[in-house]
Parts: sequence; structure tokens; C-alpha cells
Amino acid sequence: MFKSYQSINPCQSRILKARWDRKYYEEHRDKVREAKPMVDTKPPTTYVHLHLKLKKLQLEEERYATIERDNRILLEKMSQIMRNKGRVDNHNSYVSKSLNREKRQQELLRITRENQEILKRILAREPEYNHLQWDREWEENEKFMDSIARYPRDWWQIQQEEEQRWKEEKKEKRRKEKSRGKSRTGRKSRTKSREESPLEEREEDTTDETETAREDTPKEQGEHTDDNSGDQNGNDGDEKDRNDDNDDDGKEERDHGDEKGRNDDNDGDEKDRNDDDDGKGESDHEKNEESQEAEEKEEEEAMAA
Repeated sequence: MFKSYQSINPCQSRILKARWDRKYYEEHRDKVREAKPMVDTKPPTTYVHLHLKLKKLQLEEERYATIERDNRILLEKMSQIMRNKGRVDNHNSYVSKSLNREKRQQELLRITRENQEILKRILAREPEYNHLQWDREWEENEKFMDSIARYPRDWWQIQQEEEQRWKEEKKEKRRKEKSRGKSRTGRKSRTKSREESPLEEREEDTTDETETAREDTPKEQGEHTDDNSGDQNGNDGDEKDRNDDNDDDGKEERDHGDEKGRNDDNDGDEKDRNDDDDGKGESDHEKNEESQEAEEKEEEEAMAA
């Protein structure tokens, strides 16, 4: 079933309203279609004579044509020369002759003589300025500047050299101290070993004597078992005498070892004292040198000021 037109606004005839609305809509669409923009967005116009330069092409063709023509003519000439070996004889048999040769030679000799005379005068001329006098004056000016200046010339180099020398002296002092410490430790160890060695020797001697005495007594008893009691008593007395003699000898050796140890200890103490005195003397000497250097620096600074 056909559906009638439904208008937005009230109307008396729906058919006329539909026709009028359709007509207004078509007019609106025609206006929108035929409307012109406010901004021109079209591409710019192109000119043929700017893109296609006919005059330039014509000139290039003419240049190429002349080049080809000249090349063709040159090729024809070269081929003709290769075939006929040329028609022109370019070898000249006459000698060049000059009409003013002597004149030019005389002029050249005159110029050389004048140049030689000028050179002689230049070499014989004494200088107006004496460079030796300039050197002497410069040395005097340097002396005046040194006397006026606060710091001497090349003072930074002198300072660096002094610092380096001071560092080297410090290193030498440390090495000497290390060597002294090592020598002292070695001497102490030697003295200890000397003190211990005589005691050990004494103990070894006493142990050897006691062992020999013990070994000798049973042997003598075994040899004289078959003898009489009188002989045994005599042997016992001899053994006692021998033991007494050995004891006396051991005592003497011990006393002698004690004296040697005391003498060694005294010698080691004297050596250590001498070493300490030497180290103190060297340290005092170094302190005196440092104080002298400090005084010299102060005097130099006072002179510079």
C-alpha cells in the first residue's frame, strides 16, 4: 500500500507540499553544486615555452652539427695524409741568421760587468749595526731585570728541580734506614745464635762425658771380674779420679764458654751503639744541611724582594 508524504510543517494538501519540498531541495542541490570556493585551490597554469625550450634545443643541434662537420673534415684530411703522405714539406734547410747578434752579446757582457761591480761593493760594505754590541747590551738589560724582578728567571724550573732533588734525597734516606734496620736485625740474630751456641756446646760436652763414663765403667768391671777384690778397689779409685778430672775439665770449659759469650755480647752491644751513633750523626748532618738550604732560600727571597 502506498504511503503518503509526511511533512514536517502542517499543510492543507500533502501532494502539493511534497512537490514544493522536492523543488526546494533540487534548487538547494543546484546551488551547492554551482557554488564557487572562496580560496583558489586549483593548480597553477603551465606554460609550454618554459618547459619545452625550443631555442635551446635548436642551438644544441647546431653545435652538434658543426662538431660533426669538423670531425668529418679532420678525418678526411688524416686519411688523405695516410694515403699520400702529405703534400707539404716542412723541413727547412736554411740556417737562422741574426743581424744584431753582436750588439746583443755586447749588451749582455755590459750587464754582467755591472752586476759584478755591484756585488763587490755590497760585499765590501761594512755593517752599520754591531750585533756584538747588541748582545752585550741585552745581557746587561737581563742583569738589570733580574735584579729588579721578584722571582728569578726560569724559577718554576728551578723549583721543580729542587722538589725532584728533595724527593730523591728522601728516597735515599728511606733506603739507608731500611738497610740499617736489616743490618741491626741480622746482628741481633747473630748475637742470639752466639749466645745459644756455647750453651748448647756445653750441654753436648757434658752429655758426651757422662755417656763415655757410663760406658767405660761396665767394661772395666767386666774385664776385672775374675781379679781380686783388691784390684777392684784400686780400679774403683782410678775411676773416681778420672771422673773428678773430667768434672774439673768440664768446669773449666764452661767457664771459658761463659767468658766467650760475655765478650761476644759486649762486642755486639758496642757495635749497635756505634751504629746508633753513626745514624744519629748522619741525621744531625742532614738536619744541618736542610737548615742551611732553608736559610739560603730565605736569603735569596730577601735579595729578590
